[in-house]
Amino acid sequence: MLINIFAVLLVLGTLVIVHEFGHYAAAKFFGVRVEVFSVGFGKRLFGFRRGDTDYRVSLLPLGGYVKMSGENPMETPTGDPAEFMSHPRWQRFVIAVAGPFMNIALAIVLLTGVFMVHYAHPYFLDQPAVIGWVLENSPAATSGLQPGDRITQVEDVKDPVWEQVLLRELMAGGQPLELKVQRDSKDFAVTVTPSAVGEDHHGVAGWEPAVPPIVADVEKGKPAEQAGIKPGDQIVAFNGTPLHSMTVLQHLVQKNKDNPAEVVVRRNDSELTFKLSPVLVEDNGEKYYRIGVAHPRHVDKLSFSEAFNKSIQQNKQYAGMILLMVKKLVQQKVSIKQISGPVGIGQAAGDAFREQGWLPLIYLTALISINLGIFNLFPIPILDGGLILLLLIEGVMRRDINREIKERVYQAAFVFLIIFAVVVIYNDISKLPGIGKFLP
Repeated sequence: MLINIFAVLLVLGTLVIVHEFGHYAAAKFFGVRVEVFSVGFGKRLFGFRRGDTDYRVSLLPLGGYVKMSGENPMETPTGDPAEFMSHPRWQRFVIAVAGPFMNIALAIVLLTGVFMVHYAHPYFLDQPAVIGWVLENSPAATSGLQPGDRITQVEDVKDPVWEQVLLRELMAGGQPLELKVQRDSKDFAVTVTPSAVGEDHHGVAGWEPAVPPIVADVEKGKPAEQAGIKPGDQIVAFNGTPLHSMTVLQHLVQKNKDNPAEVVVRRNDSELTFKLSPVLVEDNGEKYYRIGVAHPRHVDKLSFSEAFNKSIQQNKQYAGMILLMVKKLVQQKVSIKQISGPVGIGQAAGDAFREQGWLPLIYLTALISINLGIFNLFPIPILDGGLILLLLIEGVMRRDINREIKERVYQAAFVFLIIFAVVVIYNDISKLPGIGKFLP
């Protein structure tokens, strides 16, 4: 718990400072007086004053804010040239955009740095979506999908790679997923409804990518190493069952349990047969059988230009998935349980912090940063996107919106955000082990 708290404060604190610095720097550039730069909300705990600005840390560490003179739309402007409302709309627009821009820029910078140091990913993620295995009685099986089928379209994405398919499967728990599939040069449409699994109702269709069962690594002391299996071997059969996917191997190992098994591998141009018995292991409270072979993964160090382009591509994809998630939430096609708030972020940050090295935590920080940047651009008053929308409307009207109307809009938006925050935090708490069963 203490590690989770420290990790979430580290991550959110960094993102809040970066976000608010964007507003602060733009305001200072245009000569707007900044009265408060706060990390956190509520009562001031400590800080210092320099010039016109009180730099502070406040009691509730779930965000932060920059308070500029005269920015409250409910206040009557005094005409002071240093007030926010005394500046042209285009300058106020830039100040509003600067915060989310900094979060998006930070996400790009962080992922670029990570990819230059250690770009590791399962190699099938950027491969065509060819199905290698279908679980019996799963949604994919009942829809008629078979190993060897290629998904040529998922929703509105044509010729998807597996990463695009798996992300949409994840969001489609209990909801139909429209596909186009190619089998033996014939194209046909399929509707799959992934099962809603777990506390967050994520989707599971029951298919797995066609991943050749090539051994990338062998764990020391495990049955595979003891039997003589080596990295680079391709496992072609397990107890007489031909293998076309690593997932089939995992499934067969679980069914076999700790009974003796026969494993046939292809090494160079020869086939070798080994006998071994899987062992029961425990990880994060889950028990399963293993023989001790690892999936193949790409691990590269990209050049700056390659890392930057990959970062842009990844962040663009994440931003698109955020917008798709919101669209499906509005359409009631995904469960709100799939959204995580501060408690869920704390758990994820704590898990990343406990992993070896800083890269997992930096990667998670980048993902949260792009989420924060996009979320703040939503056209909801109180958020930056709401101010941007009002400025655009006023620009088209060429006059300010009535102050009483603004006041009512902001009050309604405040109530909406409070309700949304309560629901998200409730969902987070309901997912905690041993707590969810006590909640309605």
